[in-house]
Amino acid sequence: MHNRMETLKTVIKAVACLAICVIMLAPFVWMVSTSFKYNWDAISFPPRFLPQEFAGFGAYKRVLTEIPFGRFLSNSVIVAVAVTVGVLFTSSLAGYIFAKFDFWGKEQIFLGILATMMIPFQVIVIPVYILVYQMKMLNTLWALIIPRLVSAYGIFLMRQFMSGIPSALIDAARIDGCSEFGIYARIVLPLSKPALSALGIFTFMASWDDFLWPLLVLDDLPKRTLPLGLALFRQQFGMMDWNVIMAGTLLSILPVLIVFFAAQKNFIEGIALSGIKG
Repeated sequence: MHNRMETLKTVIKAVACLAICVIMLAPFVWMVSTSFKYNWDAISFPPRFLPQEFAGFGAYKRVLTEIPFGRFLSNSVIVAVAVTVGVLFTSSLAGYIFAKFDFWGKEQIFLGILATMMIPFQVIVIPVYILVYQMKMLNTLWALIIPRLVSAYGIFLMRQFMSGIPSALIDAARIDGCSEFGIYARIVLPLSKPALSALGIFTFMASWDDFLWPLLVLDDLPKRTLPLGLALFRQQFGMMDWNVIMAGTLLSILPVLIVFFAAQKNFIEGIALSGIKG
């Protein structure tokens, strides 16, 4: 009887997980399917999950040739990579200081940093815009990079993870004459790879998908990022060209998928470990 109950629980869990996977993957599969449909098939009613007639790669060709997709893609890559590298450096360095150093006001400063996480970006968008304007960075990619180089969430995540690194390793390195920055670079960072991978993926995705801030600070077409470029594409060809819109959307998320699968193992490990460290 006990074995039957355990088997039943396992089957129920497996069915539930399968159902969740199907629900989460269905929109993605629908997007891929729609990108290979003709437009009349994409907007037909009742909708068909699979193409009634395979349209080939015509929608992808339009995305790559009728708008400067390559320029939009390169702008997004530059911004996302620069922001990710900057956040990883500032967050890991600050997290190391808050985790392994004792100084006056440490807890108060850390709580102040955490408090900024409760302020929506829409609340501070005007002051940040004024600062960017005064620094003469409007309509440049620097306006997308500089304000995003420090992340309160990143500092919190790295501090949580680095608190679990044995202090004995750091003390031994100090006794051997290693500098503080050498300890950070040679000991702390290699041990923090899982948390760095998780933070890197989060930061890359947030920067890649950002729409509001680039919309406010970028004017020239060649300087736009991919989300703005796809919005322009939608305006140019109309809301009903769903096959073309889906093709552009699929191309835009491929870099994020590549980054995720490349760091998937460390990403999962970093989320698990950072959640249980004090």
